[in-house]
Amino acid sequence: MLSLDADEEVSPELRAEIQKLFSAPACPGSSAAFSFPRLTFYCGRWIRHGDWYPDRQTRLWRRGAAEWGGVDPHDKLLVHGSIGRLKSDLRHFSMENISHHARKTIGYSDLFARQRLADGKKTGLLELWFRPWWRFVRGYVLRRGFLDGWQGYVIARMITFETFLRYAKVREAQASKAEFSEKP
Repeated sequence: MLSLDADEEVSPELRAEIQKLFSAPACPGSSAAFSFPRLTFYCGRWIRHGDWYPDRQTRLWRRGAAEWGGVDPHDKLLVHGSIGRLKSDLRHFSMENISHHARKTIGYSDLFARQRLADGKKTGLLELWFRPWWRFVRGYVLRRGFLDGWQGYVIARMITFETFLRYAKVREAQASKAEFSEKP
């Protein structure tokens, strides 16, 4: 079975790889599911570095070998067995432009804060200060997001902002609960 989001498409290379995989008879020790890299198109460019690539996704599985789980919007496939790795890219068209990216960032930060509070997890000042900085260094420098031109820089900055926003919203909610509980 293959599952795709509405903003994804199978590249011709991935299609050929899947067809070859399933044209061979299944071996007893073969993988229950398969992952492949997801390549995102952003502001006129395919992003091949940073935190957005290879962004491996497990979306192909043998019938009865997996089920969906996790938390929306990033549900994931829970696989009963090993996961094989395919080489070809799944194409991803998730952001129309920077404004669309900013709107999604706000929405995702709201979901993160709600989930974190529901799980009873608190956020300290260290997470609020350190995590955004670390996400920029990791994505732009260590994972070479700078090789994706100005788009790579925008992505790294937006991830930094989203990370800050996530933890700031949790802190805000924690503070408002504390203030509410302190009122007579």
